[in-house]
Amino acid sequence: MTADDDRSRLARALGDVAKGDRAALQTVYRQTSAKLLGVCLRILEDRSEAEDVLQETYITVWNRAGAFDPERGLSPITWLATIARNKAIDRLRSTARGKSARPLEDAVEVADDAPPADLALEGSQTAAQLQRCLGELEPKHALAVRTAFFEGVTYERLAERMGAPVGTMKSWIRRSLQRLRTCLEAA
Repeated sequence: MTADDDRSRLARALGDVAKGDRAALQTVYRQTSAKLLGVCLRILEDRSEAEDVLQETYITVWNRAGAFDPERGLSPITWLATIARNKAIDRLRSTARGKSARPLEDAVEVADDAPPADLALEGSQTAAQLQRCLGELEPKHALAVRTAFFEGVTYERLAERMGAPVGTMKSWIRRSLQRLRTCLEAA
């Protein structure tokens, strides 16, 4: 079975979830929960919090499965991971607000408020165009974009992983996103 078969099966299951099929939601959960828990854990670094967010994610999937449109070119796992990432970041922010004041330097750990790149590009672009355009970027810049936006890694952690200053990492990603936008608009 190929990745395209898995993607098609998952897209069909999401369509069935949109129709209220509980068995389809179980299928979606079995096929994606490990990956989505990983997304939540990378952001929250607390298993209990990540499991709570995972549950919230599947409640959102149950309520919004009809919003997934496979014709837009976004893969179902990317759509699901985006929901999980946003929920985890929301939880991280709400937890940070509930704690006593922390030094300003700690704010770097929270991802910015900009919409995820995959959602910003989803409306009019296909996944194949996005992959082609990512392939035109310098490899380390493409890796930074993929890691920040598809895995939910903060700029600070990404900078540590790649051995670059945080400001440089933000510049790489900002310039890469500008190049992606130009490439996708030309396609």
